Amino acid sequence: MSNAVKQDPAPPGPVPDDPDAPGIAAPHVKIIGAILGAILTCGSIAEALDLYQLAGIAGFIEQRLVGMLGIALVLAFAVFPARIKAPRPHIPWYDWIAIAVSAGVCFYVTWQYAVIFDNLHARPPEVVASAVIIVLLVAEGLRRTAGKVLFIFMSFFILFGLYGHYVPGQFEGRDVDIDRMFLYIALDPNGLVGIPMVVSTTIVITFVFFGHLLEASGGSKFFTDISVALMGRYRGGSSKIAISASCLFGSISGSAVSNVVSTGVITIPMMKRGGYPAHVAGAIEAVASTGGQLMPPIMGAAAFVMAEFLQVPYGDVVIAAIVPALLYYITLFIQADLYAARHGISRVEEDLIPARGRVFRAGWPFILPFVVLIVGLFSLNLRPDTSALAAALAAVIVGIGIGYDGARMAVASVFRAFSTTGIAVTQIVMIGAMAGIVIGVLNITGLGFALTQALIAIAAGNLFLLLIMAAIVSIVLGMGMPTLGVYLLLATLVAPSLIEVGVPAMAAHMFALYFGMLSMITPPVAIAAFAAATVANTNPMRTGYAAVVFGWSAYVIPFLFVVSPALLLDAPMTTILAATAAAVAGIWSVSVGLAGHLFANLGTAVRAGYIASGLALLVPAAVIDGATVINLAGAAGAAGLSVLGRRARA
Repeated sequence: MSNAVKQDPAPPGPVPDDPDAPGIAAPHVKIIGAILGAILTCGSIAEALDLYQLAGIAGFIEQRLVGMLGIALVLAFAVFPARIKAPRPHIPWYDWIAIAVSAGVCFYVTWQYAVIFDNLHARPPEVVASAVIIVLLVAEGLRRTAGKVLFIFMSFFILFGLYGHYVPGQFEGRDVDIDRMFLYIALDPNGLVGIPMVVSTTIVITFVFFGHLLEASGGSKFFTDISVALMGRYRGGSSKIAISASCLFGSISGSAVSNVVSTGVITIPMMKRGGYPAHVAGAIEAVASTGGQLMPPIMGAAAFVMAEFLQVPYGDVVIAAIVPALLYYITLFIQADLYAARHGISRVEEDLIPARGRVFRAGWPFILPFVVLIVGLFSLNLRPDTSALAAALAAVIVGIGIGYDGARMAVASVFRAFSTTGIAVTQIVMIGAMAGIVIGVLNITGLGFALTQALIAIAAGNLFLLLIMAAIVSIVLGMGMPTLGVYLLLATLVAPSLIEVGVPAMAAHMFALYFGMLSMITPPVAIAAFAAATVANTNPMRTGYAAVVFGWSAYVIPFLFVVSPALLLDAPMTTILAATAAAVAGIWSVSVGLAGHLFANLGTAVRAGYIASGLALLVPAAVIDGATVINLAGAAGAAGLSVLGRRARA
C-alpha cells in the first residue's frame, strides 16, 4: 500500500477457516516446513519444465503423483497440528510415526509402481495394505489442512464404497470387494492419482508460486495503489477501491478467504471510515473477493481444472467466463455506487489518494508478468504450468530489477516463495487427493450415475426445476469448503446431471462453479462473509445477508448463460452484443430497485417498477416466444421511470 493510504491494524482473533494459518510453530518446525515446502514446489516446477523427461526418469506420471503426495503428507504431519490451528511447539511422537509411515509407503509405491500396476488384478496383500494406509493418511491430512467438513465428506464416500450395497432403492451401490475398492481409489488412474491430483500438483502449484512472487515483488501493493488512484475520487470511492483491488488480487490468490484477509485489512477499515456501516463494508469485500475466483484470466486456478475436466483448451474456458464475470462486477459496482448515493457517502479524502501518474509510472512494469502469461497461453500455446513459470520469472525480474514505490524485491524473498508456496498448497494437494478418492468411489460403486439419474427424475424433465435443485445442492455442498474443493466436487456430482439433460458441458460446469462460489457468501455457512465480518468487527450473519443482496446478480447470471449461450460468447457477434446489452440494462434496473435510489430516494411502487422492468430485460431470447417483446417492454419501463424521476427532481 502506498504510504499515502493508511492501514488499520487487523482485529484480534483468528479469521475463520483461513486455510493458510496453521498454529504458531517453533523455529525447528518452521525450518522443517520450509524445507519440505520448497521440495514440494520444486517437484511441481520440475514437472512443468519436463525435467523428469530430460533426466530420463519420467516413468509413470502416477509414480510422480504419489511421490508428490508423500511430500505433502509429510509436510501436513510436520507443520499442521492434530488440533487445528493449535500452537506447534514441537512435533509429537505420533506425528513422527505418521511422517515415517507417509514417507515409507509413498516411497514404496513410487518406486514399485510399474510392478504394482501390472499386478493390481492379483491384489497382493502388501499393495492392498499400502492402498489402505494411503487413504487413511490422506483422510487425516485433509482434516488437518482443510478442516472437518471435507474430512466428513470423504469419510461418507469411503463408507458408502464399503457398505453402499446395503442401501435400498435407487442409490444402492455395487457390492465391491474391500481390497479391490481400496486398490481402485488409491492407486488406479481413475482414483486418487487421476485428473484432480494432476492439476493440483502441477498447474495449481505453479500459479500459487506465481502469486506469491508477484505479491513479494510489490505487485499486490501496486494493484491496491492503482485502485485507490483510479477510484478514490468518485462517490463511495472506498468501496470501489475494494472492488477493483479484490478483483485483481482475487483472480490470482485462488482463495476467497485469503483474498478477504489480505486486501480486506486495508479496504474494510477504509470503507468504514468513508461512511459504510461495518456489515456493509464486510459484505462488499466478501462479494468482491469471491468474484475473483470467477474473473479471467486466472480464475483462482479453477479454469485450469475445468479445462482438464472438459478436455478443452484453457482459452475456451477463459473466453466463456468473460461476460458472466463482467456482469458480476458491474452489478457490484452499481450496487455500491447507488448505496453511496442514497446514504451520502462521498469520495476518499484527497490526502489519501496517490497521484495516478506517479503510481502508474512506478508500477506499470507489473503488467509485464500478465502479458507474459497471456502470450504464453494464447499466442505460444504453452501449457498453463509452463506459462505460469514464465510469468513468475518475469515477476522476479521486475521485482528485483525495478521494484515498486522505492523498494526492490530481495533475493531472499524469491527463495522464501518456494517454501511459502509449498506450505500453502499442502491443503490443495490433500483436496486433490480427496477428490480423486471420491471420484473413484462414484465410479466403482455406480453412485455417480445414480445421483445424476435421481436429480433428473426428481426434476421430472423440467430444466428450470433441475437448475434450481442443482443450485441448492451446489451451495449446500460448497458450504465451508475452499475454492478448489468446491469445484472438484461439483464437477463430479452436479455438472453431469445438467449435461445429461442437454445443457452444454461448458455451461453446466460454469453453473456449478458459480453456485459453488456463492456458498462462500450465502448464510448459514458463508466463510468469505464471516472472514470479512471478523476483519470488520461486526455480526457475521448480518454481513452474510448483506453480501447476498450486493451479490444478487450472481444468483441469476448462471441461469441466464445456461439458456443463452451468447453470454458464454458461443453465438454470432450481433447476438452476443444484444444479449450482453440486455443483461447489463436489466442488472442496472434491478439494482436501482434494490438500492431504492437513482436521482433521489425512490418509493416502494417505483422500486417495484424498476425491479419488474429489469427482470423483463433479463428474460433470454431463447426461453420463450416473444422474449424480444418482453425485453423491449422492460427497457421502455426502465427508461420511462428514469425520465419521470429526472423531471421530478428538476
